[in-house]
Amino acid sequence: MRLALLRGADPDHLDIMHEGESLRVLVRRRPTARRLTLRVSSATGEVMMTLPTRTSITVARTFALSHGGWIAARIARMPERVAFVTGATVPLRSVPHRIAHRSHRSGVTRVESLAGEPILSVACDEPHVSRRIVDFLQREARADLVAAVARYTAKLGQGPKRITLRDTRSRWGSCTARGDLNFSWRLILAPPLVLDYLVAHEMAHLREMNHSARFWTLVGSLCPHVDEAERWLKTHGAGLHRYG
Repeated sequence: MRLALLRGADPDHLDIMHEGESLRVLVRRRPTARRLTLRVSSATGEVMMTLPTRTSITVARTFALSHGGWIAARIARMPERVAFVTGATVPLRSVPHRIAHRSHRSGVTRVESLAGEPILSVACDEPHVSRRIVDFLQREARADLVAAVARYTAKLGQGPKRITLRDTRSRWGSCTARGDLNFSWRLILAPPLVLDYLVAHEMAHLREMNHSARFWTLVGSLCPHVDEAERWLKTHGAGLHRYG
């Protein structure tokens, strides 16, 4: 506390220049950190620098500047973000769908086919297209999750107290000690077997709140495509965060 008072409050970010480009580096101080570290989020493209307690912001800025090339290279490799706007293509259960704005009058967002092309058809004022697409995807995600939970409840002989949809960056699902299940709505963008596996994984935690051998044996007995889903998530999972 005394050190913090002497040096003043840390900025929440640093702006550094590299070859004429301004790069924003978020700043986080951790008492357990032993050295300066930099990380570029594969989900959001945010650059995070972690500082030990006694490292000054001046030293941190110098460190970030010296790694400007590395930061720029990592950001350049990030997949292009896809906004939920008219004409954009987004995956629904891993099938590409083009967003089509059919009317300025409010109506139901629905899946259609135009000359054999899957369409997400939206009826609203243009500025509201993004919100309508998110609402639609979340409804679809909840429906698929509820159905999968019902299937695994029958297999497991027990079910969750509550199902919650979130937009988490670090995990696709979680199970609380009280038996609540939380899932990322972005699972609706992935192949159905991925969503199905994540439900089996979190449902198994209702019985085994760990990742022990017994836990994985239980998951395998519930779900036949554990390895395939894990491989897909490892290869493509981070890319789901580029939509919207």
